[in-house]
Amino acid sequence: MAYKPQVGPQMAAPNVIPMADIMLVLLIIFMVVTPMLQKTHQVDLVPTDNPRDMQDADKDDAIIVAVTRDGKIYLGNTQMLKEDLTGQIKDRLSSRLDKTVYVKSDSRAKYGDVVAFVDEIRSAGVDQLGLLTERNQKGKAAPPPPPAD
Repeated sequence: MAYKPQVGPQMAAPNVIPMADIMLVLLIIFMVVTPMLQKTHQVDLVPTDNPRDMQDADKDDAIIVAVTRDGKIYLGNTQMLKEDLTGQIKDRLSSRLDKTVYVKSDSRAKYGDVVAFVDEIRSAGVDQLGLLTERNQKGKAAPPPPPAD
């Protein structure tokens, strides 16, 4: 007769510790990667008291031009020259019915630069132009107006 080892009691509950470890690692990976998935270049938007809601700017296919404080412009995440902006926007608008472009301007960008870029965008045949802003915080007081000289 052959030797038959004794089998211990069977465990009825699954061991979830390894699954919890894997879930925590995945959570950390997503927390690190998510900020890198921005659609456009990050700028500090101008705060306003009465902004308009523009839900279409959050769509994946929205055309967003960002103007940084040092005068650089980005179409999506791609930096480009002012001369190339009109052609790139014409290419993107050629197959679209909705010819809306959204502009995100840094609050410290020069006003003349922003106006020049808006003129370039308008010359590309844009029907609607949206200026993206940020809602003022309720607790913050508005800065005092500059003294009149």
